[in-house]
Parts: sequence; structure tokens; C-alpha cells
Amino acid sequence: MSSDREQVLREMGLGPVWKLRVEAVAAPGEERVAATPAAPELVPDGVAWSAPAIVTATSPLSMPWEELAATVAACRQCRLCEARKQAVLGVGDVNADWLFVGEGPGAEEDERGEPFVGQAGKLLDSMLAAIGLKRGEDVYIANAVKCRPPENRKPADEEVAACRPYLEQQMELIRPKLIVALGATAAQTLLQREIRIGAERGKLHDWRGVPLIVTYHPSYLLRTLQDKAKAWEDLCYMRAAMQALRSA
Repeated sequence: MSSDREQVLREMGLGPVWKLRVEAVAAPGEERVAATPAAPELVPDGVAWSAPAIVTATSPLSMPWEELAATVAACRQCRLCEARKQAVLGVGDVNADWLFVGEGPGAEEDERGEPFVGQAGKLLDSMLAAIGLKRGEDVYIANAVKCRPPENRKPADEEVAACRPYLEQQMELIRPKLIVALGATAAQTLLQREIRIGAERGKLHDWRGVPLIVTYHPSYLLRTLQDKAKAWEDLCYMRAAMQALRSA
């Protein structure tokens, strides 16, 4: 592991303990050897999966980026518009293979108009760097809702429902190879069912034929340091999944 990578992991609070290794089962009389994790099998949740394919016919919206951005900026479909300073559409490479989806803007995001720019954003950037990614380079970052919920509360179901067509349109424009849902709100928005992150992480789910991985939201990891090791496992898993997708 390079010194730069080790420094990134230290900043995440991970340290050298995050050199993920799996012991192979040895035959009688043989010495056990360490092995790296195998690439995930690309069969999300038992769904037969071939190549990423977005089903555009099911989307309630069909508009280019410029029109989508203007529509979101002027949106008044729910009460979140009443207290916002600005809607936060997303940021990054619009042709990215990687799409990360969080919950919603916080105070700093509402001020600056970009998702994940506070402490959670710094941690997300460190997590990306740990697997060789960088914000804006083959990565797009969005949220389930585009306006800040007051007092940073969890978005209400009707607020998520109002914003869902915008998120779906972003996903269809980007056509990512892999979607990463950061936290339960994002996962539930995309998978349309109740989600417990602990039970759903470490496997491939499916969003209209596109593989989707569920992991912890960076804000949760800032409050729950003991789960950073699990987040590192998820990062390794998603990196292996992308490698398998690109070589398929």
C-alpha cells in the first residue's frame, strides 16, 4: 500500500487494520494462506443481470441537463422549497460510471449549491480517494431530495416522492455502471422498500438493470466510528464490483 493511500486511510480513522484479507481453508497438512476477496458475482438480489440498461420509457420526465437544472431550481412541488436558499441538483461527471446518492443537502450545501461539502463531504472525498476515485472524475454525486430539510431532519415520504422523478432523470442521463446508495433514505428511495443498511450491505441490488450497492452515509460514520471498518469492506466490495463490470 502506498504512503499516500495509508495517509488517506489514517485521515478516515481506518489505519493499517484495513488491509482486508481472507484466510483460505487449508487441506489437512497444508499451511493456510491469505487471499484477497474475490470479485462479487454480478447477479443482484437473484435478478438475472446482463449489461447496464436504463429503461427510459418508465421515467415521468424526459429532458436534457439544462432543462432539468432549471426545473429543479424553480421546483415548488413540496414544502422544502419554502426555506431553501437554493436547490442542489448534484455535481460531477455527467458521463460517470460511478453514481453516489445521499439523502439531502445540509446547511452548507444549501449555501453553496453543491452536495457533500461539509464534514460528511470531506469524509466522502477521503473514502473515494481510498479506492482511487476523485470527485468530478468519473464520479457523480446526487441526493434523494434536492432541497434542505429544516433542521437537517430526515426528508418526509412526500418530499422524497416529489424529488424522485428528478433523481431518476439524472440517473437516466448519466447511465452509470454502478450506483452507490449512501444511507437508508437513498437506498429506500431507489429500491422502494424498507431498508436496514446492516442487512443490505455487501450484496448487489438492482435498479432497472443497473447494479446498486448499499452502504453507510458518511454522516452516520462520523457519529459511529466503530462502523468505519464495515464501510471499508463496502468500499472494497464496490471497487471489485466495478472491476468485474468493466471486464465483463
